[in-house]
Amino acid sequence: MASARKLLFPFSILYGSIMHVRNKLYDKNLLSSREFEIPVIAVGNLSVGGTGKSPMVEYLVNLLRQDHKVATLSRGYKRKSSGYILLNGQDTAIEVGDEPLQFKSKFPDVLVAVDENRSNGIEKLLEEMQPPDVVILDDAYQHRKVKAGFYILLTSYTNLYKNDLVLPAGNLREPAAGAKRANIIVVTKCPEDLGAAEQEEIRKKLKPKAGQEVFFSSIAYSKEIYSRNRTLELKALQKEEFTLVTGIAKPQPLVDHLESLGLNFTHKAFSDHHNFTEEEIKALQHEELILTTEKDYMRLKNEISREKIFYLPIRTRFLSAGAEFESQVKNFVQKK
Repeated sequence: MASARKLLFPFSILYGSIMHVRNKLYDKNLLSSREFEIPVIAVGNLSVGGTGKSPMVEYLVNLLRQDHKVATLSRGYKRKSSGYILLNGQDTAIEVGDEPLQFKSKFPDVLVAVDENRSNGIEKLLEEMQPPDVVILDDAYQHRKVKAGFYILLTSYTNLYKNDLVLPAGNLREPAAGAKRANIIVVTKCPEDLGAAEQEEIRKKLKPKAGQEVFFSSIAYSKEIYSRNRTLELKALQKEEFTLVTGIAKPQPLVDHLESLGLNFTHKAFSDHHNFTEEEIKALQHEELILTTEKDYMRLKNEISREKIFYLPIRTRFLSAGAEFESQVKNFVQKK
């Protein structure tokens, strides 16, 4: 597969050149970007999927919602609808996308909206009866029609953007030089024991520009799993055989975590944001016990008996300097 992708390198040069020209046109204001008076924070990556955007958005919501009226805005990837929708808590993943539905389920007091046109989405949010005073844009690093005031760029520890190529030979949506737009770079999914020396080596490899901070985070898995009406200790599954169902870009860290606990399971892996077919749902209904991700649970909770399907929440945990990260975000919101 790797050798086959190398054959696509000429197309990567072409695509990378197009993205480079596009970025230059925005940088020189030859293509217009819209700015808003309220603070807008954009969370995203240079690569395709799997860097932990959803946990980061949730981290930011938790950080800001006590002192601010927060809204999240996503495009609603793979939804069957279009245009602006403000979630009301009765939505489905097919209508609004799995990640926005996850945000609304977890933070019912927060404004959660979807719109493929981010500028229009922010406009509509500001027209709501109780408009937000800060907007968090999910997966919007390349959406340059809106100029956010603060950019958080995520890159996975196991696949740093400096080690990758532009599509289609690699996984980058744009050349690595695009990292210069970020205010903060977060290396995600790090080993919990990642030492200061290796952190410094990664900083050197990423070559942040002056004033651009690099932080390191890991995935913190919950010790409990949840269904609609039950909570179980994850370790209780040591006595059970179950099926792990994933529709995420990079499920291996989750698989590794469950295996490290000595759990006995079969893994059924689907593509990222997978819309389960009727046949796939029927097959899953025959499973005795299913564990899935929180995102996939949004798609499956109404299809599988509540007695047999559980999800495992995750969150972002900074290895160090978490207070500094939070301070930079809060300072931006307060000064805007």
